[in-house]
Amino acid sequence: MPKDYPALYDEDQAQGAALAEAIPRVLASFNRMKESAVKDGALSHKTKELISLGIAICARCDGCVASHVKRAREAGATREEIAEAIGVAVFMGAGPAVTYAGEAWLALRQYEAGG
Repeated sequence: MPKDYPALYDEDQAQGAALAEAIPRVLASFNRMKESAVKDGALSHKTKELISLGIAICARCDGCVASHVKRAREAGATREEIAEAIGVAVFMGAGPAVTYAGEAWLALRQYEAGG
């Protein structure tokens, strides 16, 4: 049965909120680091989300794939740009990345379908 990436994203957000209640200082620090890392600089926010997606595929992290496909789209990444980022991840991650590249492609299709 295929994963539902939009639902997985929502579940990850809820788990993150619960974790933030348990360890607020750690999560607040992490979120500040994330905001600093992905804001526009020499690289655009969109480019940084595409890089993050490639790492998510290579790390085989479902929640990360869900998050970074969603955020790349929100940052203006096109289907073609996401496909190319997936291709680079396949190159860098070899066999295991091919499997998770399919997962990222499924996540993109689910978000495009309105998820």
